Amino acid sequence: MENNKLTFQSLRTWLFLCAMSISITTFAQDNKSLPDKVHHAEPLYNDLVRDLGARKGEKEFNVGADIKKMHSADEYGYLMEYEFAPIDRLGLEAETDFAYSKSHMTNVSSSNQLERLRLSSQYSFYVSKKHATTLAVGYTQIFNFVDGGTAFNPFFIAAKNWNSNWHALVYTGPELAYHYASSKTDMTWQMNTSFHYTIPQTDHFIGVEVNQEISSAGIETVLHPQIKLGLSNQLAIGMAVGLPISGHEKALSSFWRLIYQL
Repeated sequence: MENNKLTFQSLRTWLFLCAMSISITTFAQDNKSLPDKVHHAEPLYNDLVRDLGARKGEKEFNVGADIKKMHSADEYGYLMEYEFAPIDRLGLEAETDFAYSKSHMTNVSSSNQLERLRLSSQYSFYVSKKHATTLAVGYTQIFNFVDGGTAFNPFFIAAKNWNSNWHALVYTGPELAYHYASSKTDMTWQMNTSFHYTIPQTDHFIGVEVNQEISSAGIETVLHPQIKLGLSNQLAIGMAVGLPISGHEKALSSFWRLIYQL
């Protein structure tokens, strides 16, 4: 009962923050024309809630898969997410993550389960076309169904373009994970940086993400070289390879994402 109460309170807090953001931003946008927007290359693996500088009415649906083959099991992660902008510069997102593990060991069974639910909001508070720069803040509430807990993840984003085709982005913030069974809270710090080159006059890009988690156990670093192909004005596909650099993770992985602009 206490766990359900905490989950409800977390959901209510997220909804309250979203409502406050919408109210404040709507008031600020009275009698204001369509805001500026700078196009930034969005990383594929640790993607954003919505385009930076999002404009009202934008919507997107994503599906993705992460594949990791190890000696003891093949692990497959699947995601589905829906993101939209109810007002200018504010993005909201709901994401579901599924996990399937195919065991290679006779005494360990395979599993297939809903792993987590993510509810996110993101607001671009500074957009400068002159400096080709966007700054944003956001918050993600994570409900972990497998581990039995919830996590709180506020974050900050800074993005900058050079000569229209070179893009750099930093996404950083703490993740506080509360475990129902032990009533303990763990903290990891996320530091994700990305660098991309977009091919002129297209929606294609090539680049790399450096995804890091910093905790008391050390630093986990994974490189994700990636490529995105714009198939049409609405449809794109992205592919990435996970290369572990430091930490206990040793297995290579692959990731793909299908992006559909509604």
